[in-house]
Amino acid sequence: MNENNQQPLKERTEQSLFWSLLNNGTLQVLNLLFGVVLARLLSPGDYGIVGVLTIFALLAGNLQSSGFTQALINLKEPRDEDYNSVFWFNVLASVVLYGVLWLCAPLIASFFRQPVLVGVSRFVFLAFLISSLGIAHGGYLLKNMMNREIAIINFIALMCSGCTGIVLAFNGYAYWSLAWQQVIYITVLNMGRYYFVKWHPSWRINFGPVKRMVGFAVNILFTNIINTLSGQVLTFIFGRFFPIAQVGNFTQANKWNTQAHSFVSGTMGQVVQPVLVNVAGDKERQKRVFRKMLRFTAFIAFPMMLGLALVAREFVVVVLGDKWLDCIPLLQVLCIAGAFMPLHTVYQQLAIGCKRSDLYLWCNVGQIVIQIGLILLCYYLFSQSILAVVAIYSTFMIVWLAAWQVVAKSLIGLKWMEALLDIVPFLVITVAVLAITHFATMWIESDVLLLVVKALLGAALYIAVMRLARVKIFAECWDFLRKKLRRKPVF
Repeated sequence: MNENNQQPLKERTEQSLFWSLLNNGTLQVLNLLFGVVLARLLSPGDYGIVGVLTIFALLAGNLQSSGFTQALINLKEPRDEDYNSVFWFNVLASVVLYGVLWLCAPLIASFFRQPVLVGVSRFVFLAFLISSLGIAHGGYLLKNMMNREIAIINFIALMCSGCTGIVLAFNGYAYWSLAWQQVIYITVLNMGRYYFVKWHPSWRINFGPVKRMVGFAVNILFTNIINTLSGQVLTFIFGRFFPIAQVGNFTQANKWNTQAHSFVSGTMGQVVQPVLVNVAGDKERQKRVFRKMLRFTAFIAFPMMLGLALVAREFVVVVLGDKWLDCIPLLQVLCIAGAFMPLHTVYQQLAIGCKRSDLYLWCNVGQIVIQIGLILLCYYLFSQSILAVVAIYSTFMIVWLAAWQVVAKSLIGLKWMEALLDIVPFLVITVAVLAITHFATMWIESDVLLLVVKALLGAALYIAVMRLARVKIFAECWDFLRKKLRRKPVF
């Protein structure tokens, strides 16, 4: 492929990454602000009530989309009838699923020994019913790499839902404020998608396109279900065997860990698959693109997540309050695994982009089977320690990255040493920088000052090392950012 063909793709990728980073960065800042206010207004028990429902809502969401969003993205040129077919399938599937979950609400409440879950769950599950109306539109935005529009939509939706949650919590609605926050968010999100996407569904219902995509989509569906189980299995198990307040502490720790690593995971998830589809058929070019994505991910994820682990105590004490002290060790352990989660996303998107949803499926099947076995074994060995179970879970998530490397080697010939050279230098530099930061700030007694100094000193040292070492990915990001700032305003 000649240079003229490569340049537009490079420009589109850079623009897409920029808007994805802006989108996810803005979301994380807003989530931070809203999360802090809500954490101070609500109790661990309130978070536990809504937290145990997350797995059901996510599983229902997986079933409603059934992998057809990724299938649409993988089509070279999706037609209107493709989007229309997926739209109506999602809507009909969601109506059925909501009916099933509505009937199952008493069983869910009985399992977790929380009678209030009957009404709360039936309300929270409305979110995925509403979301079915915008899944095809979301696929359209991702396929066309409309990340600027996605950023605007997410910003408005988060502002509306966050403000609603705070107002309700301030007025004493407790866990209901979290439930309303979820429903308002997806409602506004869909309104934004309808505003920006020119395509709209028609009444000419034809499930032929869905049938043609089903082979690929089914593997994605089962894998998404497995990923959901993997991500929520701890909350589910804790909700059954531990007091709801302890579940709330884990939910709070997991919330901040997930928000932090999803900043990078979400960015790469919006970009990697569409870019790899554009270079399909050229393994060498796919390999070059993928390695650059790996370096970029490691460059961002390691300092962010390990840095959060470093300041976890000060962050919780200063920002969330003393009532959340028990979640500090949980947050620190989760952040160590969270540093590697964006790399999982990049590897997974490689399998999808190469149209190997079968490998994507089976690698995740192996992960969840081993994972559940280890968690249950650890629970019975350390039945009184949530921290021990979380530590086993986190260790396994890091080790399982090796399985994804085997997949990458089979798909694009990525060697182990190549992957290590792309990832390990950023890990080593981050650990060294944070170790220096830790010892250099040990004399500070004020938690507020310690939080600020650790964050600023760690960031400054990391940037200094990147510049002195002339790290290419840092130089490219810096040059692009300078060019972007010299042009017209972002909005």
